Amino acid sequence: MPKTTVSAAIQQLENEMGARLFHRTTRRVQLTGDGERLLEHARSLLDDVAALDNLFQPAGSPIGGRLAVDVPSRIARRIIVPALPDFFLQYPDIELFLSSSDRTIDLVQEGMDCVVRVGSLSDSSLISHTLGQLSMVNCASPTYLQRHGTPQDNRQLADHWVVGYAQPSLLSANCWQWRHNGETVEHTLRSKVTVNNVENYIGSCLVGMGLIQIPRFDIQHFLDDGSLVEVLPQARAPAMRISLLYPHRRQRTARFSAFADWFSGLITPFCEG
Repeated sequence: MPKTTVSAAIQQLENEMGARLFHRTTRRVQLTGDGERLLEHARSLLDDVAALDNLFQPAGSPIGGRLAVDVPSRIARRIIVPALPDFFLQYPDIELFLSSSDRTIDLVQEGMDCVVRVGSLSDSSLISHTLGQLSMVNCASPTYLQRHGTPQDNRQLADHWVVGYAQPSLLSANCWQWRHNGETVEHTLRSKVTVNNVENYIGSCLVGMGLIQIPRFDIQHFLDDGSLVEVLPQARAPAMRISLLYPHRRQRTARFSAFADWFSGLITPFCEG
């Protein structure tokens, strides 16, 4: 649409609403607080309309429409993307927008229907559905183990190197965790290299720079082909919660429920229990 047409439509909407919906500068346009509230209510109304359209549809009717999902980049790459052909065989009428990021996003501001998050949650304004607890694994490369030996006991970790992982700061970069008598034990170990993303974390381990602790789904293929070897299975880090979060809405759309059930089936094999 021409820019002038869009501007006129926005101005008319603001006049009808009696509120300023956008902050405008020469460089960017973004929603005001009132604009975000209107957008959230509008999306809820559209979901209600979609629910009405499907109210009397027979069971097994095709599920379609646009679905926007944000997931951590490694989960997108390792789990979701390889399985997309299967998803679209089941739901050919869904239009999926898959965003992959490792930052906290505003679902309303960025137009997402749901997000997948790993670890503790802080946003109480969202509905959280726990999918499981991701299994953790300790591992090293065969090259590292040939040079330094294989640790058999937690006490031997003091003689080993780890790959440091600094996010968001260096304060706990070399912290190694394991469960003991129901409690989480933490120790700071030596490292020669510290990184701030998972790609380099795994890469450093592959070339023999030290031990790492990581969710099993992320390196299972390396365990399978022998590029990495599990160590200290009795001293794994606590499992990490994986959750699906979505806004408070009265009605979950059929396409959202379809994705949630499908993704839950993908992630379950990598969860404890």
